[in-house]
Amino acid sequence: MRKITTLVALAAATALSTPAIAGSQDGKIQVKVLGSAVLASGSIDKVKSVDTDTTLGATLASLDSGTYNTDANNNVVPTIAVEYFFNKTFSVETICCLTQHHVSGTGALAGADLVDHVMILPATLTLKAHLDTGTPFKPYVGAGPTLFFVLDEKPGATAAALGVDKVKMSNSFGGVIQGGVDIAIGDNGLGLSLDAKKYFVKPTAKFYEDGTLALETKHNLDPWVLSAGVSYRF
Repeated sequence: MRKITTLVALAAATALSTPAIAGSQDGKIQVKVLGSAVLASGSIDKVKSVDTDTTLGATLASLDSGTYNTDANNNVVPTIAVEYFFNKTFSVETICCLTQHHVSGTGALAGADLVDHVMILPATLTLKAHLDTGTPFKPYVGAGPTLFFVLDEKPGATAAALGVDKVKMSNSFGGVIQGGVDIAIGDNGLGLSLDAKKYFVKPTAKFYEDGTLALETKHNLDPWVLSAGVSYRF
């Protein structure tokens, strides 16, 4: 956490100390450097297929499907947001971040390490509406599409012990809603930002044993992403 805070502070200091860009609270472009808490779910939405001839499939078939589920761990990551204002009311924003997660079992599978080192790049675009309150506090809401790119997923220790040698999670298209507030500091474009996003994404996970599809599941990833940081508008 200290390392992430230091990186965010250094990036913000570099961006905001550049004299060549004249800041303005009415500028067309706003850049934010944020720290983001990614609060993922990862619960099973649907078990699409189970091959009971595989070790993993036979193990799950011996359990009541209502007694187990999965969960993804939370993470804290640095985030950069870039926003373009069409006018005082409407803007469009995109973000850049990379977050890493593990998927573990719950219930009858409590303690089972199923998927390790899942890297997710959430390509996100939101259309935002801002409320001009006549004060430094400017709340906003937004919504838009997202595409989760999944990278470098690996079998967890428990899945590997059951014979799983490959895990593949699908890239997934979904939606996001957003709300937050920008707080201006003076007239030179500096500010603070608080932001909350709720994603709705359902990736599919496939577990293989020696080339055989042992298990296919669909998951409610659906993370909350809570962010806070500094902004610069010019």
